[in-house]
Amino acid sequence: MISPHTKIILLGTGTPNADPDRSGPSVAIVVDQTPHIIDFGPGVVRRAAAARLPIQELKRAFLTHLHSDHTAGYPDLILTPWTLGRLTPLDVYGPPGIQEMTDHVLAAYHEDIAERLHGLEPANTIGCQVLAHEIEPGIVFKDSHIRVEAFLVDHGSLQSFAFKFDTPDRTIVISGDTAPTERMVEEAFNCDVLIHEVYSARGLQRRPSDWQQYHKSVHTSTRELADIASRARPGLVILYHQLFWGVSEDELVAEIKQIYNGKVVSGRDLDVY
Repeated sequence: MISPHTKIILLGTGTPNADPDRSGPSVAIVVDQTPHIIDFGPGVVRRAAAARLPIQELKRAFLTHLHSDHTAGYPDLILTPWTLGRLTPLDVYGPPGIQEMTDHVLAAYHEDIAERLHGLEPANTIGCQVLAHEIEPGIVFKDSHIRVEAFLVDHGSLQSFAFKFDTPDRTIVISGDTAPTERMVEEAFNCDVLIHEVYSARGLQRRPSDWQQYHKSVHTSTRELADIASRARPGLVILYHQLFWGVSEDELVAEIKQIYNGKVVSGRDLDVY
């Protein structure tokens, strides 16, 4: 069921794999018509347009970690809404390093920005600006409609966050990329929706041994997610950033349902919950 106040839109459910049906990881949580973007993988703005979000209203984003599949859409998120009329800076909340990334993106597009500002195009001077906030665990954003808490997860040596969104009618936890952690069970306990990355435990056996070790170390298998969900008891589990490796969506869900008897769905781009 879609909440009357809070909508979850999966803008991208993909991975670093170049799947034409899945854009890079990105989720929009829309609260009373205001979109909040979590991660900005490739294709983020066009997926937002396909979801009928007002592009000039893409003003606030949260980043789980700095991996390229979650950030390759950053220039798009900065520049396209501005060229389409955004009148405020983009606020971005992310891990240490987001300020440096922001500075380099703006430097890379210096000529484009200068031409739009000083050429014939009637561009405003504010919408291309970015306010980058390097966050620590805890409450990172709060207003009258929403509270956003960041907590650390385990994605190898790269500092990575998950986010917990409290809105007037729902509590939503988004994992980002992570190995299984006890903190996820604690933060997602009795939440309305848990959006969690996952890989197929069965499909993993098809991968080379070095890749198997990597995925076991920094990502979450179907069996591990089933254990997390069984203890956290969310109202709904939405799978995203799915690594299938030859397993179908139904088979992926079935791997979880062997252990977990709650509601779980495999998310696709532009699904709305």
